[in-house]
Order: sequence, then structure tokens, then C-alpha cells
Amino acid sequence: MKILLAVDGSAYTKRMLAYLAAHDEWLGAHHEYTLVHAVPPVPPRAAAVLDKTTLKSYYDESAEKVLKPIRTFFERQGIQAKCVSKPGPAAEIIVAQAGKEGCEMIVMGSHGHGVLARLVLGSVAAKVVAQTKVPVLLVR
Repeated sequence: MKILLAVDGSAYTKRMLAYLAAHDEWLGAHHEYTLVHAVPPVPPRAAAVLDKTTLKSYYDESAEKVLKPIRTFFERQGIQAKCVSKPGPAAEIIVAQAGKEGCEMIVMGSHGHGVLARLVLGSVAAKVVAQTKVPVLLVR
């Protein structure tokens, strides 16, 4: 099964990885994994005054801080995972990458906010669930 793991380096990502490690049906070489990290974009006005090399370097370094420990986790499990990082809105990037990769499932950690908090704050997980046709496993 092709599984997309939405990662942001937070405690919720760590909880999701622990959940996967505890369930053999979700973590193993019999699956194909794509790790996706949406890097928060630099505001347009700030990006306009930065040269492209500096901006790319910032995005690459930000992504590497998140992806390196997760790659290490997969290497320790003896599993290869493809890593993708892009600047922009997380939900849109996750849904687009799942479609591009032909993923059969999206797995992501969730803060577990209630209905009222989602209405006021929004939620990447809620947006992903609403925008995708792929099954989503939310780990709280």
C-alpha cells in the first residue's frame, strides 16, 4: 500500500510514528511511504527582497530539521521512505502530493481540537479530510 505520512516535527508527528511502530499492519517494508512536510512560506514581501538561493536554502534547512529525525526513524526500522517538502499551505500540499503519488492512505497526527476550536482556528487535518478522496488515518 502507498501511504503518505504528513509530518511537521511536532509532538503529534512523534505520536503518529509511535502508533505506526506499535502496529505491524501499518509499518513495514510491505508498504511504500512518502513523507510530506509543508514548510511555512516566507511572506511575499519578505520573499521579494531575498534572492532565490537564500530563499531555497531557508526552505531546505527548515525541511531538513523536520525530516532528518523521521528519516532516521525509518532507517532504524529498515524501511525506505521518500521525502518531499514544499513551501505553502499544508492541507493543499498534502492532498496534492497524495494524488500525485497515487497514495492509498494518508496518515497524520492531529492536535485533537474540538469542534468549536476547528471552527475558529481551522485544522489542517480537517481540511485534508474534506479535500481528499483518499482514506485518512488521524492519530491523536
